[in-house]
Amino acid sequence: MKYSIYELATYAFDPLHALWKDERTERAVAGLLIACFLAALVGIELGRQGLLPDAIAAKTPASHYAAVGIAFTLVLVLEVISFIFVLPCSISKSVGKQLEILCLILIRNSFKELVNFPEPITFTGNLTPIYQILSDGAGAFVVFVMLGIYYRMQKPLPNLKPAFKFSYVASKKMVSLMLLGLFIGLGIYLLFCSVTGRHTFDFFSTFYTILIFSDILLVLISQRFLPSFHAVFRNSGFALVTLLIRLALAAPPFYNAALGVASAGFAVFLTLAYNSFYREEKKP
Repeated sequence: MKYSIYELATYAFDPLHALWKDERTERAVAGLLIACFLAALVGIELGRQGLLPDAIAAKTPASHYAAVGIAFTLVLVLEVISFIFVLPCSISKSVGKQLEILCLILIRNSFKELVNFPEPITFTGNLTPIYQILSDGAGAFVVFVMLGIYYRMQKPLPNLKPAFKFSYVASKKMVSLMLLGLFIGLGIYLLFCSVTGRHTFDFFSTFYTILIFSDILLVLISQRFLPSFHAVFRNSGFALVTLLIRLALAAPPFYNAALGVASAGFAVFLTLAYNSFYREEKKP
């Protein structure tokens, strides 16, 4: 029996999605997060006491606060995987998921500044880390609020013909599978670089760079099924949100929070404009 490329993508994607959303998987992943956080705390303490081999001790942080950053990084990894599986649902939902990830990245940045404080934590007179904590925290809060507004504004788009809808969703599933492969490949390569002492890179910034290209691909795919100007502009605008998020990840402190808020604000106003003026129009 021959299968179309759309059917193959669906048969490959759906079992993976079902496995990821399974309640047992969610409980196992949550338990793994707790175990990793506790293991990080124990490992850091062993390193501080000189009980680790020199090769491992050289790569072990000296501050217990680093375990918080490790925990948030693992949470972000899980959120990125969830984003990949949300991508076929709709472009608007995937943008919302990207803004959720941005919120968590800004929160993680705030906690990463803890390594600049002594243990137990005391005020040392250095205000720079405090300003950065406040900046990233405030930016995360504003994005969080705008994200709530963004989700409230979402309304269903006109339905496609069943045959077109299956092909459209299956096309996005193919993009999701490619992103999942790249995500796993990047993670393995980063781990390899860390173990071998090679130059590492910012995983999430690199992945968001890939997302810029994937969003453009999704715009082109959507144009095949929703060729109207309004739909193309809306989807292109959402791709611009990804670009702004990527710039926020690359920007220095204070500017990163401002760019993050700008990306969320752009998504909100784009949705408002589309719902106000163009949503009622029938798509070809």
